[in-house]
Amino acid sequence: MGDTHTLYRHARRAASWGIALSLGLGLVKFLGGYFGHSYALQTDAIHSFLDALISGTLFGALIFAERPADREHPYGHTRAEALAGSYVALLLMILALAIGWDALIGLGQPHPEPEGFTILIAVAGASFQEGFYHYASAIARRTGSGALMASAWDYRLDALGSLVVVVGVSLTRWAGPAWWWADRVAAVALALLILWVVGSLFFNNVQELMDRQAAPELLQHVRREAMNVPGVRGVEKLRVRKAGLEHLVDIHVEVDPEQTVREGHAIAHAVKDRVIGGIITIRDVLVHIEPSPNVEENPPLMTDLKSRR
Repeated sequence: MGDTHTLYRHARRAASWGIALSLGLGLVKFLGGYFGHSYALQTDAIHSFLDALISGTLFGALIFAERPADREHPYGHTRAEALAGSYVALLLMILALAIGWDALIGLGQPHPEPEGFTILIAVAGASFQEGFYHYASAIARRTGSGALMASAWDYRLDALGSLVVVVGVSLTRWAGPAWWWADRVAAVALALLILWVVGSLFFNNVQELMDRQAAPELLQHVRREAMNVPGVRGVEKLRVRKAGLEHLVDIHVEVDPEQTVREGHAIAHAVKDRVIGGIITIRDVLVHIEPSPNVEENPPLMTDLKSRR
């Protein structure tokens, strides 16, 4: 099945490629927008630079998150990914609001007609970003990284934003003088797209920090692995929380109440080994043994236990 080190390595590689692509596209867009008189393309360049910031923060968080547990952090450092994502999302919200406000103020200020080559830059940028979306989303699904998946969707929305730039610049350039404002409106639309992306990113990261229950598919997988352990008669309770690229499991399994403590302890260890070995993203499993209600308990034993209380 591999190990979580492999997951972190793949996620970091995707993040590093995201940094390089975003910085390159951002520089080309900014220079193209500046010399081509397209405010929307310059705004799209800022979006690309923000993508680089997201990928850079994700890369650093993935390195920190893989650090082993220590005395102060007995559960490890895996939450660093979600924590970093939350702070970046808040920063991006502020910047997106600033971009949109600046574009709205500029609606009453006519500017030179954008150059035709700005459209070519926007189309090329959209193609690269859509391609990287497919690459990053595939890695995110393989590793289970919610932050990387959000980053991948950010690239797809960046590609859509570039198409918005194409429409805005085209209208400004070829629809006549009355459409000079279209480029600024396109910039406002881009700012709204950025807000939508980072708002979703912030929500998902906060939910992870609040220990939201894992996806139903993962719960079913954990339950199935536990039920395949000899001696397990049922799963009474199951909680799975996400921590970075990994998951922590709390599970209550039902066993024959007539079994000894030693036998129950062995079943608990078998459940833990089975779940961790069968699901690569599971980091640790806490197993609690419960008496199965499907087996009649020994009345004298229960009476004896009550008499001792």
